[in-house]
Amino acid sequence: MPEWRPVCADRDLPADSMQRFTLAGDEITLIRVGDELYAVDDTCTHGAVSLSEGELITGERPRVECWLHGSEFDLSTGQPTCLPATVALRTYPVRIVEDTIEIGL
Repeated sequence: MPEWRPVCADRDLPADSMQRFTLAGDEITLIRVGDELYAVDDTCTHGAVSLSEGELITGERPRVECWLHGSEFDLSTGQPTCLPATVALRTYPVRIVEDTIEIGL
């Protein structure tokens, strides 16, 4: 069972946006694409830079693109969808409880 941590009010994360949080010493990016919420490690597994400073790619398979070398990661699975990254991101469960977004650690 995950340990749920509140991170922000639901209204504070608009559609098609990303925000970085530090939880238990880990940098995690919370992402909203339309009505869907995702949470992934904030650090690119290839370039070791912040993904929350990259580009959000919406559509049928939402992804985040690293600004340094262009690696892209599937938000549902954390798997890289193109090179140069070859190692997946850690993903986290996300839920909304009483208008508060929580991430499970």
